[in-house]
Amino acid sequence: MAHDNPGAQPEPTLDVITIGRSSVDLYGQQIGSRLEDIASFAKSVGGCPANIAIGTARLGLKSGLITRVGDEQMGRFIREQTAREGVATEGIATDKERLTALVLLAVEAEGVSPMIFYRSDCADMALNEGDIDENFIRSSRAVLVSGTHFSKPNTEAAQRKAIRIAKANGRKVIFDIDYRPNLWGLAGHAEGFERYVKSDRVSAKMKETLADCDLIVGTEEEIMIGAGVDDVLGAIKEIRRLSKATIVLKRGAMGCIVYDGPISDDLEAGIVGQGFPIEVFNVLGAGDAFMSGFLRGFLRDEPLKTCATWANACGAFAVSRLLCSPEYPTWAELDFFLKTGSKHRALRKDEAINHIHWATTRNGEIPLLMALAIDHRSQLVSVADELGVAHHKIVSFKRLAVEAAARVSGGRTGYGMLIDERFGRDAFFDAATKNFSWIGRPVELPGSKPLKFEFSQDIGSQLTEWPLNHCIKCLCFYHPDDPAELKAEQQEKLRTLFEAARKVGRELLVEIIAGKNGPLTDDTIPTAMEELYALGIKPDWWKLEPQESTAAWQKIDAVIAKNDPLCRGIVLLGLEAPAEELIRSFEATLAAPSVKGFAVGRTIFSDAARAWMSGGMNDEEAISEMAGRFRQLTQAWLKTRGLE
Repeated sequence: MAHDNPGAQPEPTLDVITIGRSSVDLYGQQIGSRLEDIASFAKSVGGCPANIAIGTARLGLKSGLITRVGDEQMGRFIREQTAREGVATEGIATDKERLTALVLLAVEAEGVSPMIFYRSDCADMALNEGDIDENFIRSSRAVLVSGTHFSKPNTEAAQRKAIRIAKANGRKVIFDIDYRPNLWGLAGHAEGFERYVKSDRVSAKMKETLADCDLIVGTEEEIMIGAGVDDVLGAIKEIRRLSKATIVLKRGAMGCIVYDGPISDDLEAGIVGQGFPIEVFNVLGAGDAFMSGFLRGFLRDEPLKTCATWANACGAFAVSRLLCSPEYPTWAELDFFLKTGSKHRALRKDEAINHIHWATTRNGEIPLLMALAIDHRSQLVSVADELGVAHHKIVSFKRLAVEAAARVSGGRTGYGMLIDERFGRDAFFDAATKNFSWIGRPVELPGSKPLKFEFSQDIGSQLTEWPLNHCIKCLCFYHPDDPAELKAEQQEKLRTLFEAARKVGRELLVEIIAGKNGPLTDDTIPTAMEELYALGIKPDWWKLEPQESTAAWQKIDAVIAKNDPLCRGIVLLGLEAPAEELIRSFEATLAAPSVKGFAVGRTIFSDAARAWMSGGMNDEEAISEMAGRFRQLTQAWLKTRGLE
């Protein structure tokens, strides 16, 4: 439990702390289906305050969250995901007695989204005054309280304590009315989507809060329950009688109206922002996205018209996509949309916007990547066959390679592995415990030209089985001078893979080898990359062979800067070159800041593989041999970058 420690008055380091619900949302992935018929679900963080904490963080505000989660996997998911999003997690308490809340949801039709709340004695509803740390509240310029947490005495006491601390220290108080009748016991379990049930008890609780607020936000139904008045205009007037707060009336597809002074007899006589006509796909979570956009302006002292515009735009993004917080826009995405708009009414179909969303919500930065590549299949099969060794030995050898890489990395960031699915399943399990920054796995059929996938040409269904943090690697023997028919076939295959990667949310590395298929000039690889970018293929990573000149690397860097400045970068491949030759190629890449590291295999493992398979090395000797070679390359790379 947190404890009060008033101490000296700290300067605010956060913009907003949200208080209340946090859940794991399980969204049905079959659109236009009843919940009864849903076959698979997508998991995300949900709950109004948790959504807003993430939404505001994505828009550049510094946010925090006060809630409770269970001492189990779903609770850890909420804690880890909010941290990844940049939300301050000091206020997230772990409840060892209760489970994290769950919500099942579906999109049955436009504007119809049945949901079931699993919240019986859940963790966040056990929040109490002891969970409100005074210093944490004072560290923020504003606190946001939410309606559901006035429904029980302990959660109400927690929120009212936070309000008292905020008011005493000159902080803003924001009230998201967030009325769910179901969560006040006013509707049945199957009525989670119900928006309004009149209740004098609920209204009385809401009205007690209004006078303390600086900003009050609600839908028409929420404004009426908050005021205890049955018509919208009358409700707004009643709220104004009780509070000087800025009032925001959310009206769905009609945008919003902001009231910042006396209320006239004309409901429309308020401040409105720009509207964004779009296709409504899923209304759930749109209000939390709206609030996030409004707060980005409100807490940065923007004009209320600007606040309303940003709020409307964020709401438009939310209703055009399936999930809640994972689909909320980042500031880069919102800024792009406000400047350029979209030709699509369904924003989820806008490739330019989707690319910005994807690239600005990927998990963490990877400014340095030094990977041991052990995804080789045909090469190791050839060695095994030559030595008369059973292929299952390859499986064991790959596990030794993982251990070698782990010894070099020592758990530090910037190290990775490339491992194949055919022989590397056990190696994947090992790698998952080694804290590597990056794990990649190939999908190409070794040596195929034209490109084919290894196990199935239905690549999308294969990728759904992969862990989310596994990066797709695809090697394509591609040269700009290839025959037109061959190029078209390979381009189509890569485009299919790119679309599948984005659909299932996995990063993509495209490896291009041109030097084995024609002359390698300063323009060969830049031209190949331009051709793929022209098809809309934007890999997260490129894996490229060493270039003959500084000019080639500069041209490659310029191609990325022109077509995708959000690309993670380039890793250098080895092609079994001697270590000394590779180290010289490291220095040449200094001309291209996009080159972030290397992924090298045979230079590191070839000698060890042959010796170990033939019985000339034991496990420890093979691990030491590979670790020594990998360490030599990592040290050389770090030295060229002044990072040793």
